[in-house]
Amino acid sequence: MSNNIFNTKDLTQIKDRGSDLQTVEKQIENFKKGFPFSNLQKAATIGDGILKLKEPELETLKTYFDKESQSKKVLKFVPASGAASRMFKSLFNYLEESKNGGKSKDELFTDKNFNSVYNFVSNITNFAFYNSLKAAMEKEGKNIESILQDEEYSVIIDYLLNGHGLDYGSLPKGLLEFHHYFDASRLAMEEHLVEGAFYSKSENNTAHLHFTVSPEHLEKFKEQLNRVIKKYEEKFGITYVVKFSMQKASTDTIAVDMENKPFREKDGSLLFRPGGHGALIENLNDLEADVIFIKNIDNIVPDRLRETTILHKKAIGGLLLKLQATTFKYLNELEKKNDDGSLDQITIFAQTDLNINIPPDFYNKTNDGKREFLFKHLNRPIRICGMVKNEGEPGGGPFWLKNTKEETSLQIVESSQVDANDPDQLNIMKSATHFNPVDLVCGIKNYKNEKFDLHQSIDPETGFISIKSKDGKNLKAQELPGLWNGAMANWNTVFVEVPIITFNPVKTVNDLLREQHQ
Repeated sequence: MSNNIFNTKDLTQIKDRGSDLQTVEKQIENFKKGFPFSNLQKAATIGDGILKLKEPELETLKTYFDKESQSKKVLKFVPASGAASRMFKSLFNYLEESKNGGKSKDELFTDKNFNSVYNFVSNITNFAFYNSLKAAMEKEGKNIESILQDEEYSVIIDYLLNGHGLDYGSLPKGLLEFHHYFDASRLAMEEHLVEGAFYSKSENNTAHLHFTVSPEHLEKFKEQLNRVIKKYEEKFGITYVVKFSMQKASTDTIAVDMENKPFREKDGSLLFRPGGHGALIENLNDLEADVIFIKNIDNIVPDRLRETTILHKKAIGGLLLKLQATTFKYLNELEKKNDDGSLDQITIFAQTDLNINIPPDFYNKTNDGKREFLFKHLNRPIRICGMVKNEGEPGGGPFWLKNTKEETSLQIVESSQVDANDPDQLNIMKSATHFNPVDLVCGIKNYKNEKFDLHQSIDPETGFISIKSKDGKNLKAQELPGLWNGAMANWNTVFVEVPIITFNPVKTVNDLLREQHQ
C-alpha cells in the first residue's frame, strides 16, 4: 500500500509523530472495510450482570477498602484534556447572532433557539464564576450590573468567552470555576483534589492524582495547582502527588477523504486527528499504581453532597480489592496445580463473581484443559464500573455482548456502536435499565504484582468512523476503541449500581445551575 499512496515526506511525518507505517496502513484498511456493529445479546440488569449492594454490604466494603488500601498505592485518574467550548455552544451562537443587533430578555425568552441564553443571563449571579467575570469587566471599566440592566448581554458573554475577559471559550473544563463557597470559588480541578483526599489517599498519608491535559493547557493547570495545593494539604493533613500527562501524538489517527485516500493539508502533508478518549489507554498503561479510580473532570459535586460519592467510591474500591484477593489466590493454586479439588469452586467464582462466560464445552475438558481456560480468563486486568439507573441522560450502557470471536462478556456499549437499522438490536439497546456514568476502579497488576500490558486487552474491532470537514471538504475520521469500551474489552468486568446523585456531569454551562452544583 505504501508504495502507491505515501511519499518520502509522508513516511518522515509518520515517524516523527511516533507512529509507524504498519499502524497507519491498518487505519486506512479500517476505513475501507469499516468496523462491525456491536452484537448485543441482552441488556445487563440487576441480578443479571449488575450487582446491587445493600447498606450493610456498602459499609463492610468501605471498611475493607479503608484497611487494605493503606498498603497499596491508590491513584485517581482524571481525563481533563477536552476543551470546554461545547459547554458554551448556545452562547457562541448568540454572540454571532448579536452582530446583527442583540435581543432583549423578553425576546430571548420567546425565541426557542436562545432560550438557554435567557436562562444563562437570568441566573448569571448564581454561577461560581460571576465574581471573577465582574472583576474582569471592571478592569476594563465596565459595570456588569449596569450592562445587565441595559440588556447588553453580548458584552457580558463576550467577556466570559474571549481572551480580554475570562477566556472560558478556549479553556478546558478543569480550569473553570464550578462551585461557590462562602470564602471562594473552586475550579473543577480543585474539586477533584478535595475528592481525592478522601479515597485516593494511601501510603504515608499521600494522595495520588493524575490528570490528562492538552499541551496548550499544561502550564495553566500547573499554575492553578500551585496556587491551591498547600491550602488543601493543610486542610486535610495530607501530601498530594499530582502528575499530568498528554495524549500522545502517536495515538492520533490518519484522516481520509470520501474515497478512503489520505486527506492532505493545503501544504500536501497528511492530516492526523486525535483518536478520542480511547487514546488514553496509553496514559493509563504508563501509570504505576495498585488501584486506579477513573472519573471524568466534569462529574463532581460540592462538599455538602460528597458523602454519598465517597461511600460508593470506597465500596467499589473494596469490592475490587476483595475480588482481586480471591482471584490471586486461585491463580496461584492453578499455577501450582493444587486445585483438582477446587476446580468447581474456582469455576463458580469465575462465572458468578467475575461474570466470566463459561462455554458448554468447558465441562467436557480434562482438568488440565479446565485449568488452562480458568487461568487465562482469571489472569486479566479487572474493573468495577458504577452504573446509574437510566433516567434519560445520554451515554453508553451495560450489555452482554458477543464479539467477533463468538465470546460473550459484559461490556459498556455506546449508541453509535449499535446498528440503527436492526430493530432487534435497537430493542435490546432500548431495554437497558442503566447507563454508564464513567465511574470506574481498576486493577492493572497481576497475581505476581506485575503490571499488565493493557494493549493486550484491546479489541481492535470496536473503533468508530465519523464524517467531519476541514477547509470546506468532507473527510472521514477514525476513533480508537473507547477507553471504557473496546480498550478494556478483555478485562474482567463487574457492574455495580450506584445512586444517581453520584452522577452530575456538566455538558452545558446551564448544568451548573442544577441544584447539585449550587
